[in-house]
Amino acid sequence: MTADTDRAPSPAALIQLTTGFWAFKTLAAAHELDLFSRLSGTAGTTADELAHALAIDERPAEMLLTGCAALGLLVKHDGRYVNSPTAEEFLVRGKPDYFGGWVQMLDQRLYPGWGRLTDAIRTNRPTTWDPDRQSSLFDGEDPRLLAVFWEAMHALSTFTARALGQAVDLSGARRLLDVGGGSGAFDIELCRLYPDLTATVYDLPKVVDIAAGKISAAGLPQRIGTVAGDFFADPSLPGGHDTILLSMILHDWAEERCRAILRKCWAALPSGGQVVIAELLVNDARTGPPAAALMSLNMLVETEGRNYTPAEYGAWLGDLGFRDVRTTWFEAAGANGAVVGRKP
Repeated sequence: MTADTDRAPSPAALIQLTTGFWAFKTLAAAHELDLFSRLSGTAGTTADELAHALAIDERPAEMLLTGCAALGLLVKHDGRYVNSPTAEEFLVRGKPDYFGGWVQMLDQRLYPGWGRLTDAIRTNRPTTWDPDRQSSLFDGEDPRLLAVFWEAMHALSTFTARALGQAVDLSGARRLLDVGGGSGAFDIELCRLYPDLTATVYDLPKVVDIAAGKISAAGLPQRIGTVAGDFFADPSLPGGHDTILLSMILHDWAEERCRAILRKCWAALPSGGQVVIAELLVNDARTGPPAAALMSLNMLVETEGRNYTPAEYGAWLGDLGFRDVRTTWFEAAGANGAVVGRKP
């Protein structure tokens, strides 16, 4: 017998699981109170000073600072709390890699929906919006929260695109079509990484307006264009591209709709063209990894889809005629791998 089998079971792991939301809500509250932006570029704060600045009692101010320090979000020097390097880089408004939109979206939109996860499991319906009254999760959404959603997705996609571009060799690609490309974060990062690449963001009209602003701010309007459209309603995808990217798109949809999107990708690609599917991939055994499995449950709360396996994507691509299908694994905020197929 091994030492592990001799050891009595412990509830420690369960305690960590059940209290996981404590850490998130501490971060979310600190962000909502603008704690990290307040501390940026300053000598830090004490509990008494923070209480005065926020017009709150010193007791909760001290607890919040202690909690953030315990989570590695703040550091204490000479009796004063300052931002940790992580908080300073990602949680200060206006910084290039600001990630606060992601925190705010999870807190305001997804946290309440996850509070009704059992309802979603029992009914097989989303809980963040009502399919009986809305045509999609964006229909009738609060414009302010929708703006937060796109800021969150831009931050998430920026870091994911960097990892994708380093893991998957796109040096042979010249024109990339980003289907459902959102704010254009993938195109911006991939064009920065590959000097010979040009790209097109293809998304709904309101979304490509957002993308155009991000592309202009990145100084890349000569290399990245936008095309407004709907990949379900339009009879075909924009042509003239040798690579089509589907990043965090297919997990939104049921299999039949995923296959419909892939059929349009096949039709739009020339011989030798490739499709790249970047997602948090569930392993073929359907036992994990945790980030992909939990994102799949998030799709239950938010959409009609789920996170699929490499084998499923490989089968769908193979049915269409794609060859040399391969999976490349990497680590990133929004994806852990890419399934790539080539059109003969």
